Amino acid sequence: MQAHRYLISLALTWVLSGAYPSTASVDHDEIRRLHRAGKILSLGAIIARHQRRYRDGQLLEAELEFEKGRYVYDLKILDDEGVVREFEYDAASGELWHLEHED
Repeated sequence: MQAHRYLISLALTWVLSGAYPSTASVDHDEIRRLHRAGKILSLGAIIARHQRRYRDGQLLEAELEFEKGRYVYDLKILDDEGVVREFEYDAASGELWHLEHED
């Protein structure tokens, strides 16, 4: 339970990014509205899905973005080898959309 609270508190620290002009971060009020309307899954559901598939790693950052016409949860995970991997999940379906690692 303690780890779950830690993950949620980290995840709620949304990072604003201007690095990608085609990507826009979504604010907390919009996130709540989208979730209540059933348009996106909760961040908790996305994290649980991720943990079922990838058991190791530490969540460093979580963000909801609007990218290429869809809402995407972007999770940055530090794996056991010390590599930061970025997992992008479709916020509506929960499906893994993109995976990359940072140098």
